[in-house]
Parts: sequence; C-alpha cells; structure tokens
Amino acid sequence: MRILVTGGAGFIGSAVVRHLIQDTANEVANLDSLTYAGNLESLAESANSPRYRFYQEDICDAPALQRVFSEFQPDAVMHLAAESHVDRSIDGPSEFIQTNIVGTYTFLEAARQYWNGLDAQRKTDFRFHHISTDEVYGDLQGTDDLFTETTPYSPSSPYSASKASSDHLVRAWQRTYGLPVLITNCSNNYGPYHFPEKLIPHVILNALAGKPLPVYGDGSQIRDWLYVEDHARALVQVVSRGQVGETYNIGGHNEKRNLEVVQSICALLDELVPLSQASTGQRSYQELITFVKDRPGHDRRYAIDASKIERELGWVPQESFETGLRKTVQWYLNNRQWWQRVLSGDYRLDRLGEHA
Repeated sequence: MRILVTGGAGFIGSAVVRHLIQDTANEVANLDSLTYAGNLESLAESANSPRYRFYQEDICDAPALQRVFSEFQPDAVMHLAAESHVDRSIDGPSEFIQTNIVGTYTFLEAARQYWNGLDAQRKTDFRFHHISTDEVYGDLQGTDDLFTETTPYSPSSPYSASKASSDHLVRAWQRTYGLPVLITNCSNNYGPYHFPEKLIPHVILNALAGKPLPVYGDGSQIRDWLYVEDHARALVQVVSRGQVGETYNIGGHNEKRNLEVVQSICALLDELVPLSQASTGQRSYQELITFVKDRPGHDRRYAIDASKIERELGWVPQESFETGLRKTVQWYLNNRQWWQRVLSGDYRLDRLGEHA
C-alpha cells in the first residue's frame, strides 16, 4: 500500500514509519509540521529508502493537504499528528484545540475530498485510521475494571478532551459521509526516541545528570505501559486488516504505579551505570526521587482490555514491561547524541525542510 502518515516525525509516528519501511513493502509519505516534538533524526535509518518521502506541512493547511493527497495518491492514511502532553495542555490549551480538533477536521475534509475522487475499487479499499488515546475514557475507579471499546468517554484534561473531540469527528465523518474509518485507543507508550519531557525518558536523563526525579503526588497513579514498537506493529495490523468502522483498544498488559516505574528505572541504572562511576554522594538513584505537588485533575488509573485486537487481528505485545524498560534504558545509554541534541535544541536547527 501507499500509506500517508501524519505526525511521522513524532515519537509513535516515527516508530510506525520505521516499522513500515524496515519490515513491510509499503510506500510511506510522512507529513509533519515539525513542532518541538517532531524530530527527523528519529528517522535517520529510514530517510534514504526509495519508499519514503517527507512533506513538511501543517494538518491545518487545507491547500497543502490537497497537494499532498493529489501527489502521493495514498491507499490509506494513519493520522497520528497531535499535541499530546497533558501538562502543556493545562498550561496552554489553545494549541491542543487547534491541532487536535481543527487539524483533524481539516485533515478529514482533505481525505474525504480525495476519497470521493477515487475509482470504485480504490474507494472501497481506502482506509482512514485515526490514532487516539485511552485518556479519552477518563480514569477507572475500581482495581479490576478495564477500558473496553464501548467505555463511555469522560476526559479529564484539555488534552484528552481535544482527543475525544477528534474521535467524535472521525466517527461522524463515517456516519454522515461514509468515509471508511478505523480508530485505535492506546495506553501509555514508552521506548526509544521518546521526547525527554515524558515520564520515563525524563527520569532516565535526570538520573544520569544527578538531578531530582519528580513524582507527582504519592506516585500511586496507575498506567498500562505499551512498548512503542509493539504499538507500531498493532497500528499496521489495524490499517491493513481492521474492520471498517471498528475501534480497537491497544494496551501492553503492564499496569504499574508511577512510583514503581521510577523505582524500576533506578534499579536498572544502578545495575548498568552504578553511581560509584558518577562521582556523586548517593549510593542509589532512588535517593534522587522527589515527590512534588500533584497535577490538576490527575487521573488515578488507566488499564486497557486489549482482547478484541488479539481475538480479531491476532496482535499481542511482544515485550513485557521488564524487557521493554531494559531495552529503553539501554537505548538512552547508547544514543546520547540523539537526546543531547534534543535537550540542547540543536535538533531544531538542522532541519531539512520539505524534500518530497
């Protein structure tokens, strides 16, 4: 297939692009506006493939989207472009409304116009895959409850509310216009190339620098952790084999308290980079853990029931939390140049612009 990926220079999007280029025969167009979270250096291994092209465009720019659709002629789109950091949405929600709601609307309309012009067979085969989050469901009160594909929406933050809005738009475009859509809602991702402001890379890099490891509240918030490369495989399964109109929840079957995640990272670093090598006074990285004021409206527990995608599409995660976290910590130890350039901002100075 020819697959158009929005947000393909971001954390999850770049994992999807790498998987498509390295493990399939599909052609890929990556459309990304390269905000702070977009990093072409995450695609260094894929960028030279003759099956890859890049468009630096904004999903809110309707004429630009029309040009990309007309030139690339995709068989499917995977819509990952989004503002996604909860803390940023609390501090400045307007960008989340613009990108996640207005941007999704603009992209839906560009896709619908393109889809309406296809011949009958290509129109039947076309897929619009919208990638969303489990945060649209709010949080779970019980210890055994799980989010299913029919869990009512109850978003808590400006971020999750904007993603819930985009999900509703996608479903409406199918119901009203017949656009063949698929939606996936995933749990917390982690892994290589993760932007350093997120919990796991933030803790790794702070620990290596001997800085405090901030934990919101008492650290008892529970998340279901999904290794990003497992997620990428799931997304390609859905866009290739998923049933039109269906929603698929994607989770890692790894519920962990935030404090437990931080402690696990510390234990791995104690093993791999002992503090005796770092000329500090601490004996363990765990001594750097610092509890800070909780985030406003902080959801307590997320957990995904991923039985539908396993039953219907045969997907199961390959990584446990223990194997995935070890790979992640080791990647950050082995790829210092990538994250040092992110922290310094140098990754934004050398961008190539459009080279489609």
